[in-house]
Amino acid sequence: MWGQVLLRSLYNPKKEISMSKIAVFVFADSESHADMGRIANAMEMVHEFKEAGEEAKLVFDGAGVTWPGKLADNDHPLHGKFEEIKPNIVGACAFCSKAFKAEEGVKNADIPFLDDFNGHPSVRTFIKEGFQIITL
Repeated sequence: MWGQVLLRSLYNPKKEISMSKIAVFVFADSESHADMGRIANAMEMVHEFKEAGEEAKLVFDGAGVTWPGKLADNDHPLHGKFEEIKPNIVGACAFCSKAFKAEEGVKNADIPFLDDFNGHPSVRTFIKEGFQIITL
């Protein structure tokens, strides 16, 4: 198996646990510096797992659907990281893209719309497929 990511348990630092699949859901808006920190951390998590040969996916949901259009801009400071992890981006919530008026930005970033469950991405499907869910 490709380089396995091992994490130390918070309760027992000598015990190692393995997580091989993560799905990072970005709900953070794109309005503040703190929001930019959240998307930067989300993309860095995906990059870390990808680099270790583990499976990692990223989903834009809620106000997070405002990010693709901004990150696709060549002048955005996180554009390079966005392009690096783009193969790991599953998509953006179809319902939220419309609600937050972000459909054009999502389309321009070439990110697919997800509408598996009542117009939203299905978190349950990721869990059934063995993904650990991380939300930011």
